[in-house]
Amino acid sequence: MSLIITDDCINCDVCEPECPNSAISQGEEIYVIDPNLCTECVGHYDEPQCQQVCPVDCIPLDVTNVESKDELMQKYLIITGKA
Repeated sequence: MSLIITDDCINCDVCEPECPNSAISQGEEIYVIDPNLCTECVGHYDEPQCQQVCPVDCIPLDVTNVESKDELMQKYLIITGKA
């Protein structure tokens, strides 16, 4: 599953540059994650980098967008052109 940024986001700007897939962008009020680009950093890192740097812990799993590790790896391969 992809990740989601909650309303607890303080717009500190640390998550966006950490995303290897450019899935994070500034929304109308807070940062948002594009579920079509989020792979939870599968293929790049062992853990989601945005979660690691977030000072307010506002980036949980998006339970409305469930994906297996295999599906995330396939998405990574497509996004990076390695498919």
